[in-house]
Amino acid sequence: MAFNRDVTVDGNIRDRGKIKWTAMMLPEHVKELRKWQEDADKVKRPELDEFDLQTLQEEVARALSSRLETRITTWLDGQLHYHRGVIQEVSTQYVIYEDPFGKHRVPIHEIVAAMIVE
Repeated sequence: MAFNRDVTVDGNIRDRGKIKWTAMMLPEHVKELRKWQEDADKVKRPELDEFDLQTLQEEVARALSSRLETRITTWLDGQLHYHRGVIQEVSTQYVIYEDPFGKHRVPIHEIVAAMIVE
């Protein structure tokens, strides 16, 4: 008798687990499942009201004037991205910060949060 490690016995039923579904997985199914998983992982853009925007502006201004390390959270295409560094400059379109790897620009319209790291 051949030994099959994929076969499990549950009561009187012999079950092959995931093995029985592999023949039914067409490349189109795999593609759609991956797309569905990507859509499920997306985060809705946080809605910022006037108070949130004012707090964000004050935090960035305080971080710029005191040259403290800041964590900036941005939202782009359904994903949150985190940046950490010292804010060097703020213009009308970008926030420029520096970390050990160099200077980076973050568009202001993508920023959803900023917090000074102490």
